[in-house]
Amino acid sequence: MPSNRYIADPQVAKALTHPLRVSILGILEERTASPREIADELDAPLGVVSYHVRQLARSGLAKLERTRQRRGALEHYYSAQERPIITSEAWGSVPTIVKQATIRAALTKISGQVNRAAESGGFEDSNIHLTRTSLALDRKGWDQLSAKLDRLVEDLDRIQAAAAKRLAATDHADEMQAVAVLMLFEAAAPEATPSSKKRDGQPARRKKAAAR
Repeated sequence: MPSNRYIADPQVAKALTHPLRVSILGILEERTASPREIADELDAPLGVVSYHVRQLARSGLAKLERTRQRRGALEHYYSAQERPIITSEAWGSVPTIVKQATIRAALTKISGQVNRAAESGGFEDSNIHLTRTSLALDRKGWDQLSAKLDRLVEDLDRIQAAAAKRLAATDHADEMQAVAVLMLFEAAAPEATPSSKKRDGQPARRKKAAAR
């Protein structure tokens, strides 16, 4: 596995988590594109997008694939390098406001992918996986589950590498584009309902469950 896949430097992590850069990387993961094309898709100023694309390339997260003369100007086309993973230590050092912006951008990207897949039959295969599991954990359990998901990400890399070799040998016959989303987050407290409170604002007592 490439050593630069895991981002451990908080300053690099902070630079990576700019919300516009997350959106740019999302586009470059799917196809090669120029800053102009990205700006049009994101409805963002070309100068701003060009700056962020250059920063991503400078940090090794994007690479220049080719250039093309267009309307008297030289247009640059980029693609994303291997998707980086921010280590827990680096993520812990990133400011909260940057984390929130990053999470919003990532969830917007995921939501769009999921909705498009649902509309186009992406969940019809017998082997798709869609689960949501609520858990009550202590600190040790949380850390164990987090480590388990980290190992699963490594497994995904190994599975994809093996698949790439088989696809190359068969001229990409039966190639399937897939998306795997892993999340572990602290659940928000449930919202209070009118029936769960007394008129004076104090919690109502729960009724005993009927014996079976």
